[in-house]
Amino acid sequence: MSYYTVPGIVKRSLPVLFVTTIIGIFSGQILNARIENLVSLPSLLVLIPALIKVGGDTGSMLGARLSSAFHLGMGGNIHKNPVVKNSLLGALIVGITACFILSIVVWSVSNLMGIGLEYITFFKICMIAGILELIAVYAITVLIAFASQRFGLDPDDTVIPLIATLGDLIGVAGIFTTLYLIGLI
Repeated sequence: MSYYTVPGIVKRSLPVLFVTTIIGIFSGQILNARIENLVSLPSLLVLIPALIKVGGDTGSMLGARLSSAFHLGMGGNIHKNPVVKNSLLGALIVGITACFILSIVVWSVSNLMGIGLEYITFFKICMIAGILELIAVYAITVLIAFASQRFGLDPDDTVIPLIATLGDLIGVAGIFTTLYLIGLI
């Protein structure tokens, strides 16, 4: 079977890696454009990398579960599939718990460094930005997984790299949206 050969995998992976590179550059440019906001609140420099990883990592976890379900023959309808429902619920619980714990850890580290904000501010940023990111990333994860399956692509080759990178972009946008909503920028 030529589908799982090194040349076949490289051939299918290169376009996805090209797209993820472009998305990564765009995410970095968003951060660069808002550098003055980040420098004025140095505790955000501690928060941003960790918070954007929550969405990308849990979205990748969800994508891997969906991909495994497809390989086991459990594909089909998005709305009637118990694997999708249970995987989404599990990923959401993990993601929200990670955001809550992250608010405590970043608040503690920032206060030790003498650059901290109030805990309630960190809690608001982590929970609002985290939930915005999780909802968007999970919706895109399910769509990419089912689209990959429908068009005959291996979801393992598409979902995880795209979602890890889109998690960065959506996370950065979610953080700046949250900072705007709570009046910090």
